[in-house]
Amino acid sequence: MSKPLLGAHVSVAGGFPEGLRRGVELGCEVLQIFVKSPNQWKAKPIAGEDAAAFRAAHAASPIGTITAHAAYLINLAATDAEILAKSRAGLTEELERCDVLGVPGLVVHPGAHLGRGEDEGLTAIAESIDSIVAKRLAAPTRILVELTAGQGSVLGRTLEQLATIRERARHGDRIGFCLDTCHAFASGYAIETAAGWNDFLASLEQTIGFASVQCVHLNDSVHEKGSRKDRHENIGQGKIGAEAFRRVLTESRFAKVPMILETPMGDDELGHARDLATLRALL
Repeated sequence: MSKPLLGAHVSVAGGFPEGLRRGVELGCEVLQIFVKSPNQWKAKPIAGEDAAAFRAAHAASPIGTITAHAAYLINLAATDAEILAKSRAGLTEELERCDVLGVPGLVVHPGAHLGRGEDEGLTAIAESIDSIVAKRLAAPTRILVELTAGQGSVLGRTLEQLATIRERARHGDRIGFCLDTCHAFASGYAIETAAGWNDFLASLEQTIGFASVQCVHLNDSVHEKGSRKDRHENIGQGKIGAEAFRRVLTESRFAKVPMILETPMGDDELGHARDLATLRALL
């Protein structure tokens, strides 16, 4: 059995290379970062020397793939024309920042239909992605659409919805996906049991396919299965339970996929260190 690629979402406060330093300190093999504030539309451009320093630090580190997570403000299905334009421009800017830093994948929550209905909303997301990707066909960074918990009118809560987004996009071959254990559980998948996990994998194979999964977020869930509430808990401390994560870690078809913690840090800021130790103990 090959060892899974484990890491965490780390802060880049103090400069992008600081994220690498923090990841190395944690003993990560892979990382996830923000390339700008997740709660603002705009950011000052990344200076050439800063990008070069980050690339050099990455090359000199033991860290493998680095993934980024897009701003939470983005709604690719927005019904308000101004918010839709800002969402498309914001995602484009973050992709360009990833290009500069050498980050190959940008995870994004697809958005909420806000009352227009799921079918129209899924089409709107596909159109938004097309409008962005059509201008970036030669660019290296890919959009990774994340499976969501489905809170409110948020779309992307089922594997079928993710597949529909890709099918309706003209440039669907440029779309990858990110799975999240908390989101899958909260949206109703019974991944806490062996049978439920096998059913999830079978559905995955029939819808988006294993080859399109470029990232997995490892998070336990505060709330019950099917709650559609996106609230992460530390590994083994939530409703999913530790044993389910053993099955995720040992799934051979995810052997080369970065597995990223987004769990609570705790008052002592050691939450990720504890969760990495928990995951490795499961192996």
